[in-house]
Amino acid sequence: MTHTSLEICYDFPFFLKEELEEIFQAHKKVNFRKGDLILKEGKTANEYYILEKGLARSFVTDFNGNEVTTHFFTDNEIVIEVSSLFQRIPTQENIICITDCECWQLSFDEFQELFHKIPNLREWGRAWMSQQLFAYKQRSVEMFTLSATRRYLNLLEQKPQVVRCAPLKQIASYLGITDTSLSRIRKELVSHPRKD
Repeated sequence: MTHTSLEICYDFPFFLKEELEEIFQAHKKVNFRKGDLILKEGKTANEYYILEKGLARSFVTDFNGNEVTTHFFTDNEIVIEVSSLFQRIPTQENIICITDCECWQLSFDEFQELFHKIPNLREWGRAWMSQQLFAYKQRSVEMFTLSATRRYLNLLEQKPQVVRCAPLKQIASYLGITDTSLSRIRKELVSHPRKD
């Protein structure tokens, strides 16, 4: 069985071969169907997943009862709700599969055991967390500083799978625009392709 997605996620220069082997062995292969909830609002996360193949998204429900997409998870990414998992609190988010998903699951207890046993996993965790913090900060700044068209083009460039597979309404809510605006942007790009 190949561990390509695990190798990509745990790509850290200081891991020893045997440490990686132990980390990989702790993961369990699980499959979800399109529409399955990986995590439901009000529940506490007890594991995280490495997405080998598929597309998932996290969303919250706003004060008007509308779903707002907060993140898309694509191949070789970690599907996680950090605050719920590590602070052991109920989540405000839902994580749902947009397509069938093949994942590697690691339970919170297994992670804790490995975390205390393998110092390099702690270093990897710190590096991963700071990278995620930077990405979230970047995204929040871009919501105010970039045009809707530029945000859409960035998504297309960084996560083409989202644009191919996710419904228009979900992409629009992630970009902070209406689906009508997104339809217009898509039409404009088709009739007037950008020469960046």
